Amino acid sequence: MSRNKYPEETVRRILDTAERLFVEKGYDRTSLQDILDETGLSKGAIYHHFASKEDIFYSVCERIGKRNGAALARLRDDDTLTGLEKLRAISRLSLQLERQAKTFNMMPYLKDNAKFLAMEMCSIYEDVVPVFMEPIVRQGIADGSIRTAHPRALAEAMVLLSDVWINPIVQPATREEIRARCAVYNQLFRSFGIEELIDEEVVCALEAYADMPRPSQPLNAV
Repeated sequence: MSRNKYPEETVRRILDTAERLFVEKGYDRTSLQDILDETGLSKGAIYHHFASKEDIFYSVCERIGKRNGAALARLRDDDTLTGLEKLRAISRLSLQLERQAKTFNMMPYLKDNAKFLAMEMCSIYEDVVPVFMEPIVRQGIADGSIRTAHPRALAEAMVLLSDVWINPIVQPATREEIRARCAVYNQLFRSFGIEELIDEEVVCALEAYADMPRPSQPLNAV
């Protein structure tokens, strides 16, 4: 009865529980049975709203992404900052956002899961770049803090390199590898007027993510 009468509450209950379990145990080590046990719901109640554990995971990520998007939008729309200042602030903020820490704990390394890697790439091209990064780059061009004739391409390059090449969620990386990539990243974008976008604070945060332990063998829970 509760499932039919209060579907939104049932969905929230499933997602709240699944999010906590994914963060605590990782996606691979969380089974659908774990979610059933924790929520006290039947399989029918779960499958009424979600086709699979993977479907639940995508919904969890989407919900986290919306919460983080609100924080990024406030920064994007801050009239007191130049475009370059916003890029620096967003670089620091992105490492503190809920999505970054939770996604690192939830996901297997993206290079080992093509679907999750594709999800991340779609998010970059369809959301992060057009909604947040490109408008900030265009503002930087207008206020003179960023120099480029290709704002969309520059925004894409910046996000792809930071979120895929540098980010240790894609594949294991040592502190030395992270630091070297950050140095090259900064060198690449200096010609656009973007000096030291990744500062020492950001480098140290990335190194901390690289140090975080990950399960060595997934359990392939379903």
